[in-house]
Amino acid sequence: MRLDYTRWPDGCASRYRRHGYWSGETLADMLAAAARRWPDRTAVVDGQRRIDYPELVDRSERLAGGLHRLGLRAGDRVVVQLPNVAELVELCFALFRLGAVPIMALPAQRYTEIAHFCRFAGATAYVVADRHGGFDHVALAREVADAAPSLRYVLVHGEPGEGGGRARFVRLAEAYDLPYVGPAPRPDDVALLQLSGGSTGVPKLIPRTHDDYLCAARACLHATGFRADDVYLGALPVAHNFPLVSPGVFGALAAGGRTVLARYPAPEVAFRLIEAERVTVTSVVPPLALAWLSAAERTRYDLSSLRLLQVGGAKCGTELAARIAPTLGCRLQQVYGMAEGLINLTRPDDADETVLATQGRPASDADEVRVVDGTGADVPDGTEGELLTRGPYTVRGYWTGPDPDAPAAAEVAAHNATAFTVDGFYRTGDLVRRRPDGYLVVTGRVGDQINRGGEKVAPAEVENHLLAHPSVHDAAVVGVPDRYLGERVTAYVVPTGEAPSAAELTGFVRSRGLAAYKVPDRIEVVAELPTLGVGKHARRRLRGEDG
Repeated sequence: MRLDYTRWPDGCASRYRRHGYWSGETLADMLAAAARRWPDRTAVVDGQRRIDYPELVDRSERLAGGLHRLGLRAGDRVVVQLPNVAELVELCFALFRLGAVPIMALPAQRYTEIAHFCRFAGATAYVVADRHGGFDHVALAREVADAAPSLRYVLVHGEPGEGGGRARFVRLAEAYDLPYVGPAPRPDDVALLQLSGGSTGVPKLIPRTHDDYLCAARACLHATGFRADDVYLGALPVAHNFPLVSPGVFGALAAGGRTVLARYPAPEVAFRLIEAERVTVTSVVPPLALAWLSAAERTRYDLSSLRLLQVGGAKCGTELAARIAPTLGCRLQQVYGMAEGLINLTRPDDADETVLATQGRPASDADEVRVVDGTGADVPDGTEGELLTRGPYTVRGYWTGPDPDAPAAAEVAAHNATAFTVDGFYRTGDLVRRRPDGYLVVTGRVGDQINRGGEKVAPAEVENHLLAHPSVHDAAVVGVPDRYLGERVTAYVVPTGEAPSAAELTGFVRSRGLAAYKVPDRIEVVAELPTLGVGKHARRRLRGEDG
């Protein structure tokens, strides 16, 4: 019997419903309820456009009607690659209403990823901007259309030009029609496919249901203390899980808040919006936090409305964490989560030591966490081990595609057999220590740990010491193969101005009491660090590997 990786076992599902973790709503139901409750509130701000809740519902339902007229049906997969524009929000809720499934591609992804998503998922449609960040996405869409036989439509936010390939190119603005009146999906249906955050190969697709995604958003709303009068700034690409549901855009809509969309996360863009819209909550990754801190020291914008800065996507070291409140005048919330499910957050009323030194605790009291050693045995609190998790919004497997007999489906199913335990725990691959109070400290990745002559080195620890140097803006530490030691500790450093010498930096980390075997064997100064997704360091590229 084939397993359905998009479903929770009946016993778990009934328990989650009985205890209220799953509300029995779809995401479109949530938005419609918000429009009824807050008919006069602004839901989304995009440049000069201000869209209230009833208008957002109307536009999404009319877009669902237009997509249905084009030929899209419930269950169709749609690759969505839009920047932070109001149409992205409208499109998501249109697809939710129709029962079609968006694949949440990121603006920075290119042919390899997009063509894979279209072919593997048998996508019916692909939605792009005409240009973003100087890149011609329509030209990319033409290439993809030639390579993906299932693709029938390319919808373009902007001008589609002459189109190409088998697909019909259509202006997204022309797809709005009469509201869709067909049947709605079920709450336990797949609502969207998120992308895995792995650093090798193309991302796997993660099936998120209406039930579990709403559960995640509402749990994060509670953990954040987000209120109806809060204003959320979507600065990171909001297709990503972190700014979408932690609590992000969907959480803000569920709470009756206002979402402000920033086309780019640069300080000049974000700070102007924070002042103009009196933003109270936003989310960044550590490299962006560093850029904001540097810019805040000389900004002309008023940032006093900001009460909470979420930092996640990668570990926020204690040196960086300690600078946020004094510089930005707001509270830090560390967020450690994964697109597969579990989200951990510090709480606004936590002690400073907890906020600075941990990556939070699970958002929901139904989240289950295990920390295990290499044999799979649980380790005591305070001992490093791999994090395993399951719960009401952590998936039970990666999506195997529309054809269970395809070789690609078999490959994903084989990966599921190793990535998930037989009793449904997801093996995160993250190394953590759990405190007695349930808070987690992320120490590294199972694959990122450096083995230097038999001594284990966690890159995050060395990076944190390097970041304490006043002339270091950012740093990444990797293990580079060495014929004598197995691996050498190699650090790549981005300076704030004049670059410090390697000798100065090694002396500095030594002076902080770092073990000798952890001191970088080699330090290289670079202008910038390669990144993945929304800001994680691309360690494979730094090691000289593919990917």
